[in-house]
Amino acid sequence: MKSILKSILVLGSLTATAGFAAAEEAHVAPVTAFVQEKVIPWLSDPVVIAAIKAQNEKNAGLSQADVDALDQTWRAEVESADKPMIDAVLGNELSKFLQQKQGEAEGTIAEVFVMDAKGLNVGQSDVTSDYWQGDEDKFSKSFGVGKDAIFVDEAEKDESTQALQSQASVTISDESGAPIGAITIGVNLDAL
Repeated sequence: MKSILKSILVLGSLTATAGFAAAEEAHVAPVTAFVQEKVIPWLSDPVVIAAIKAQNEKNAGLSQADVDALDQTWRAEVESADKPMIDAVLGNELSKFLQQKQGEAEGTIAEVFVMDAKGLNVGQSDVTSDYWQGDEDKFSKSFGVGKDAIFVDEAEKDESTQALQSQASVTISDESGAPIGAITIGVNLDAL
């Protein structure tokens, strides 16, 4: 009898856990559909492809120590009044393109940034807290997986806006189909 009762409790616990997981993952399908319909069509824009290719070429020889140093410079600038590195990225043609796309999304896109093949920011709509995304799921589960990969992260409440959002990351490929970088889009779930 004890083993039957224990089995029922374990089964009940697994069912409750599965139900919770299903509720937690309910955002994945609408976020994926939004990205496929509204974002993927502009990932082949020449502004996007040219900016990533140029930065990949420029950064090809960077060591991990170089990447870490760039990331530390960026992080220091986030807290500083003087932001030459951040200003250069936010002022480039790709960042202007991403800011335009964010504006056209009418509140559905909370943030958007593009990364090169090393996971370094190429362009962005808003300042990110760090420059190197290569050690995070948003990069490893998109670019790290390869062509056509879409990774939708957990839903979280944004502390600054109080909106429920999720980040979706997509591998960006060039004209030949070769992966060259990735994009992360912060999707405002309340606006979907």
